[in-house]
Amino acid sequence: PRRKRTKDSSGSVYEALFLRGEGSDVQIHALGAVWNLHRVYLCQSGYFASMFSGAWRESTMNTVELQMPDDNIDREALHEALGSLYNDSVLIQPSRVVPILAAASMLQLDELIQQCGEIMEETVSVHTVCSYYYSAGSYGLPSIRTMCFQWLLHNLMTHRGEELIREISLDIMEELIVSSELVVIEVEMDVYTMLKKWMYLQLQPAWRGPRRALLPDANLWFARSKRELDGTPFLETPQGRAFVPVFRHLRLAYIVCDLPSARIIDQDALIPATWLTPVYKEQWLALLKAEQTRGPRRVEVHVSNFQRSSMRCGHQVHREETCSWRWAGFNFSWDLVVCYSNRRVTFRRSALNDPHGLGGSLLWQGKIAFRLCLVSLDRAGRTVLRQDTEYQVLSLGKDEELEVANLENQDVVFPVYVACNFLYLPRERSYQEFNIHRHPPTTTT
Repeated sequence: PRRKRTKDSSGSVYEALFLRGEGSDVQIHALGAVWNLHRVYLCQSGYFASMFSGAWRESTMNTVELQMPDDNIDREALHEALGSLYNDSVLIQPSRVVPILAAASMLQLDELIQQCGEIMEETVSVHTVCSYYYSAGSYGLPSIRTMCFQWLLHNLMTHRGEELIREISLDIMEELIVSSELVVIEVEMDVYTMLKKWMYLQLQPAWRGPRRALLPDANLWFARSKRELDGTPFLETPQGRAFVPVFRHLRLAYIVCDLPSARIIDQDALIPATWLTPVYKEQWLALLKAEQTRGPRRVEVHVSNFQRSSMRCGHQVHREETCSWRWAGFNFSWDLVVCYSNRRVTFRRSALNDPHGLGGSLLWQGKIAFRLCLVSLDRAGRTVLRQDTEYQVLSLGKDEELEVANLENQDVVFPVYVACNFLYLPRERSYQEFNIHRHPPTTTT
């Protein structure tokens, strides 16, 4: 953070008037400290300008007792905020920005609030993002709050340590899990695994250990709880009910369609059967419908439905080299090969080894709506590059390939995260039969 030029380059005004209180005409008492200050300087603050004008009794008092309405304000922060009235600015350390922002907001110091916002924007990291997010909401910095939320969407699943999920509260986690913008690495089951670790840390905040031990320790703890509760799903227990709003936003349809994942869900017994039974039923009926329905039908895909219901998946490209991967098992044998080469991302159709059976017969009978996002982050998790495609409909024939993104002329910092949303559509005859609407249709009741 840069120190701005003081009003008196020698610092004599600040030292003489603020620090030594020469010529003071008012005393400020707060937080067990006393400041000998000057009304003409204090009136730069909207708070004091209102206090010293009109019929307020403080307008004629030589001593003013300040009551602190905000626990974030401490003596040091108030000292810096009052001192800023005698300087153009103050030097703000990231560890002190929230208390100083709180003091600046109380005193209505717009320039200091703006400077705090600039510091927050420059120093957001795994250690500061949650406190910055809450503070920006409390003190009227919506752009900083949005920036912090975007940082969390990019880093929640890509950050390897547990210190980030340890700090995320229930309400923030709910907002993140519901979002289709969440960068998921690799598939929806990994979102469930992350939530299991997060819930364990919320319940056992004293846990410390190597990163690789977190998931085994969480599994052991929940297994013991399952035995003690005679198999009651954890989210139906008194301890687990607080986490229900978060787990409700898991896209279970993309978890139970994978056999190993479905077995883990059953074994963990975190999620109630009453949640899972309708999902299994819906998936089975969708499978039958895809197999037995004949003839074209017009399908309208609304962005709001896409965001709420699409499959979220992703991959990390570690370095500038050709690589490929598959998000296999997507809704009834859809299987894409995704390739990264020469800063281009392409989709290619992959045929299964076994073309027989129900799954094989459904391969590529329908189409997919998708949107792809490429994200590059610096070491602090801040966005260096983000590129999004439009919502598109994908229908590939055998051995067909489609370029979906190109970073050829971009400055790229590796790793690059390739995040994609997919939504399965029933079989249709032509691209023109699909509409993708930016807004849902108006409903009249």
